[in-house]
Amino acid sequence: MILHVPHASRIIPREVRTTLLLNDKELEDELDEMTDTNTDSLARQASGLSEVRPWIFNNLLSRLVVDPERFPDNREIMNQIGMGVVYHRTSQGLKLREIDEGRDNSLIEEYFEPYSKSLETLVQSLITTMGSVTIVDVHSYRINEHPNGVNRGLRRPDICLGTDAFHTPEWLDGAAYRAFETAGLVIRNEPYAGTYIPLAFYEKNSDVTSVMMENREDNLIGLRFDKSVQALVRLINEIQARGNATNN
Repeated sequence: MILHVPHASRIIPREVRTTLLLNDKELEDELDEMTDTNTDSLARQASGLSEVRPWIFNNLLSRLVVDPERFPDNREIMNQIGMGVVYHRTSQGLKLREIDEGRDNSLIEEYFEPYSKSLETLVQSLITTMGSVTIVDVHSYRINEHPNGVNRGLRRPDICLGTDAFHTPEWLDGAAYRAFETAGLVIRNEPYAGTYIPLAFYEKNSDVTSVMMENREDNLIGLRFDKSVQALVRLINEIQARGNATNN
């Protein structure tokens, strides 16, 4: 299995920073809003405590460079608010970049496509050797909704469990719910819905299963962080146990 951590980094390469319209203070504020702080630590600690360590696939660059979890075409609903693969607007609705199709295509070619290809290669190698792979998509979100969003007015529980009709089978949905409810109130697909699947396998290969763990930011502080770690450990161990039973 793989723990996917796409939004934990605040790093922006210098050549990308020069294209952003925010001043340094505005950029720091936006990174505070858009970075899934502590999700890399959550994945790392849970992996270390698990009976069998999963892979961790961690995005080392900020989502303000490119967002690896967006569809790179018109299927992406976040295009409506300027936050598709390449963001043009901030979480507050401010202009982040000028619209420039050539620059956007270059960013996709340099950052989005290699990231996607690397993860696809890892997933395919695990399918080849193990027969199947489960991705746990590890995120966090803010207590208050952003002004620039498509999911306005929804509940914001301790943990949002994101599922997909094709790639989240009942056993995985149930295992995730049981594990995550030990860390707080769990609601499925609210305020965020779905979970990440590499595009090469999306709605094509049911051997790739996935579920999303969206932690509200206050659920990753102090003792609540420890509960979230243990919840993720429970899920990892159950997935691994199921895989061992299936292989045997």
